[in-house]
Amino acid sequence: MDLNFFKLCSGLKFLGYLMILLVTAIIAVSYYVVVLLTCVPHLSHGGFTSFLYFLIIVFFHLLLVMLTWSYFMVVTHDPGSVPDNWKPPSQENLEAGPDTSASTSLDVPENRQALGYCRYCRNGKPPRCHHCSVCQRCVLKMDHHCVWVVNCVGARNYKFFLLFLLYTFLETTMDTIVLLPSFLKFFKEAAGHTNSASDLALTFLTFVLNVAFALSLLCFIIMHASLLSSNTTSVEVYEKKGAVRWKYDLGRKKNFEQVFGMRKALWLLPLFAKEDLENIPALHGLDFPTCSDDES
Repeated sequence: MDLNFFKLCSGLKFLGYLMILLVTAIIAVSYYVVVLLTCVPHLSHGGFTSFLYFLIIVFFHLLLVMLTWSYFMVVTHDPGSVPDNWKPPSQENLEAGPDTSASTSLDVPENRQALGYCRYCRNGKPPRCHHCSVCQRCVLKMDHHCVWVVNCVGARNYKFFLLFLLYTFLETTMDTIVLLPSFLKFFKEAAGHTNSASDLALTFLTFVLNVAFALSLLCFIIMHASLLSSNTTSVEVYEKKGAVRWKYDLGRKKNFEQVFGMRKALWLLPLFAKEDLENIPALHGLDFPTCSDDES
């Protein structure tokens, strides 16, 4: 009996659900330590200090709403699936070719090799489409499977993923700055027992977690900013090596619009304008302009 190791990857979905619980727990602990334990007590002091901590609380909640909204969108939004029996528009009127129902899972019909064909899904593959071994399906303009969101990141939710990274980085960075004075006093207060042990431990843990997430997210943001500027996915980094010019690189401005749309008012929101969905085929993940198209 043949063993398909790709099916074993579906077990990562269970790990992803645990990650959602972990994200929720980190947000809850950060909320308690930053807002209730650190900021709220300063509101009664009056003057500039109270006003400053009031602004911190407002900004904290604003970022929390945006990262939660973006997280919900990237978790629940389909990254893009290939329609059944998909063929390129120029090939729609061609005959499908011989029946492949008796072929093995590794056989690829010769007449479909040039079009792109997934031997696992037994379906055509649009440009920039790749098979995800965790989701066990082809994903349009697949970037990667993210265990933190229990979903693939692809053509239709890449913007939401980038906004989630951005707002989470801003939130964790702000938490780090707010908790830095408490962290510096940690050992002094621990020795003097000026605060409860549980509050001291939570403050220390929250600060360390936020620093770790802020630094790791900064690396991810830099990496994806580079990919976004060249209209490349994480998978395509290896495909474009050696190319004189990446065929999907339309220039930084157009590359950005291929992901975020042209409506500037919605760039920082996990939403797309109706006209962008109608006028930018790349947002649907089936058709992408190339350098030659842009130049012509």
